[in-house]
Amino acid sequence: MTDLVLMTLIKGIILIVILMLMAAYMTFFERVLLARFQLRLGPQRVGPFGLLQPIADGIKLLCKERFQPKNVDVFVYWLAPALSMFTALFAFVLIPIGGTVTIAGHSIHLYIADVNAGILLLLAFSSLAVYGVVLAGWSSNDRYSLLGGLRGTAQMISYEIPMTLSLLTVIVSSGTLSLTEIVSLQRNHWFIWTNPISFLIYFITAFAETNRSPFDLPEAEQELTGGYHTEYGGLKFALFFLGEYINILAVSAIAVTLFLGGWLGPWDLPVVWFVVKLSVFFFLFVWVRATMARFRYNQLLAFSWKILLPIAVINFLVTTFFMIVFG
Repeated sequence: MTDLVLMTLIKGIILIVILMLMAAYMTFFERVLLARFQLRLGPQRVGPFGLLQPIADGIKLLCKERFQPKNVDVFVYWLAPALSMFTALFAFVLIPIGGTVTIAGHSIHLYIADVNAGILLLLAFSSLAVYGVVLAGWSSNDRYSLLGGLRGTAQMISYEIPMTLSLLTVIVSSGTLSLTEIVSLQRNHWFIWTNPISFLIYFITAFAETNRSPFDLPEAEQELTGGYHTEYGGLKFALFFLGEYINILAVSAIAVTLFLGGWLGPWDLPVVWFVVKLSVFFFLFVWVRATMARFRYNQLLAFSWKILLPIAVINFLVTTFFMIVFG
């Protein structure tokens, strides 16, 4: 029992360190890719090829002045960025990046927890991410922040429903809630081929859930200065920033696990295949940001309730019907 707890603790610490480094360098690669898309140079001065730029940015944020607006709700004001970071990190407790490997005679699972109801827990904790946004907007005692928090709440609620319905089709198709079992069932064919509409709905809603372009209305700088994190700076802003990028990794990892065969690939390199698939998704996130303009807010809500939701409902009902009749 002690060995199990120790191994879980070690894997948790390693995972957090890796995710923090990945989130930091995602900012670097995003800036490089955006520069290439827009025919600019991008970061190149700090370290060889600019590779130390994320470290320099982190040091700069840590050294910034620690300010706090007047008349804020202090506890909630500090809780909001921590909550955003925690909900993003928790997803990787459940997501498997590989099966079981043997190292020095010991069998090691490349995941922290294999829960029978893994998808349900993921959905439950992903819904908690909205609290970081709304609490930050409410506690800052600022109208721009409040509007950003309200926008974020309406946006996440609107897009969580079609996202959940798209994931339910995978549950119906696989007949299990365990993420490792879902990956194992994709050895012969990935679920993206049997559930392409579900994948497309999930892919679109993932942008809205992570507040990325063209769905970055909660922090629209032209309208709301910075939205829900207008009154945050230094370390607190860094937590929001890292939380957003870890959340991108989380929604991408869920897509890889449920639709693209997880760690499975032509050769027995589970972690490598998982990271390659994650990288493709991150490239798509940057590509869309460089390509598409931001929606108006009425367009954003109408797109979810009038287009995505009806398609998601019909897709779920048709999938369920076929599984009952032919499954």
